[in-house]
Amino acid sequence: MEPLSKHVAAEKQTRSDSCEKHGAFTSVNFFRNVWSRCQVCAEEVRKADAEASERARITLERERLQQRIGRSAIPKRFIGRGFDNFSVRNDGQGKALQIVREYADQFDAHLKTGHGLVLSGKPGTGKSHLAAAVMQSILANHSVLYVTCMDVIRMVRETWRRDADESERDVLQRLGRMALLVIDEVGVQYGTEGEQTILFDVLDLRYRDMLPTILMTNQDLAGAKTFLGERTWDRVRETCRWVPFDWESYRPDARSEALEGQKS
Repeated sequence: MEPLSKHVAAEKQTRSDSCEKHGAFTSVNFFRNVWSRCQVCAEEVRKADAEASERARITLERERLQQRIGRSAIPKRFIGRGFDNFSVRNDGQGKALQIVREYADQFDAHLKTGHGLVLSGKPGTGKSHLAAAVMQSILANHSVLYVTCMDVIRMVRETWRRDADESERDVLQRLGRMALLVIDEVGVQYGTEGEQTILFDVLDLRYRDMLPTILMTNQDLAGAKTFLGERTWDRVRETCRWVPFDWESYRPDARSEALEGQKS
């Protein structure tokens, strides 16, 4: 026995019709007095709907990205800093760019192992630029947060007030659950035992949960160890790759270039 759908298809009626825009076309009767309209018009409407849907999707993604950028606390100055606009003027800068770019490209793997980076060098050598590039490259799929070392210490200390909105545990969990935590200015703090204990609590939590951290410091190996403390340094040394930024600050050249640009 032949399927019913074949008989239904065979019984469909057609008629000649005309479209004001595209001229003559064949209309198909779908049901009673329901006839198909111009196929070209229907395709134009379908494409317009698809384009509108895509524009809405892109707008929504942009809004979500802006929200993620806001939550990430990336400094406004570094939003838009990426790998492609990082200035490479010597072999050291090229090597640092390669290491950090590869880290971002392979972040999903690092998220499983908890491997991070320590970016070490003088102010103005591009550490924050590359750290921001990592954060922005993974922001669409992962939670990230930028803080300074003193931010971490203040966040925890503020929970000690009687009228504090958060408990110390709340702060530690917030810092501890981010897929990537970036801590800048390691070594700017006083290096007291109390500060070292706070940093240990944060980094030990992330160490135990195998979550990656990027640290930025102006200190050398010995200085970073002194400011972080023995216990914290032991975990950092195990899980983080040391990336030296051992060249002079780029900022004087950047200012000169900016002034030259204004003159021309």
